Amino acid sequence: MIVGLLSDSHTKSSYQREVISKLKSKGAKYLIHAGDLIQRENLESLKESGLPYVAVFGNGDSNLYQFANIYNIKKEPYYFKIEDTTFKLMHLPYYMSADTNIVVYGHTHTFAIEYKGGTLFVNPGEVCAREKPIIECAVLKIESSYYKVIRMFRQIDTDIWHQEVYEYNK
Repeated sequence: MIVGLLSDSHTKSSYQREVISKLKSKGAKYLIHAGDLIQRENLESLKESGLPYVAVFGNGDSNLYQFANIYNIKKEPYYFKIEDTTFKLMHLPYYMSADTNIVVYGHTHTFAIEYKGGTLFVNPGEVCAREKPIIECAVLKIESSYYKVIRMFRQIDTDIWHQEVYEYNK
């Protein structure tokens, strides 16, 4: 199973569309957005991706509460399952307990990954390139015996995407 992870799009809808396209090109069959979508256009691009997706409200998303029934956007922490894998999704890294297989979070605008106590913790970084001039996201590949996370990123002044690969045995 391949899942695309993204967070903190803010007002950069063109960057988010580019990231979704990149994640789909890498085989993503699901999208998970860890909040701070900020504008409805970002919810639309998730919906228009044609992939099943879920998102959580970030601390900057109060203007999107009215759209919760139209788009698949939830309050944090949000627990769900894809196939045989359990997830906890949040924006703010306040619920960091190892009570699911995978915890996805955002808010810090910094890519982070850790495998601890049988749980994979992932922050895909920032789509919006606000804290640094880098657009980033992650591909999560889930196999029966391991997790592989590919951090994908590019400088905003170039079209060249780079990647870093992290692999953890279950």
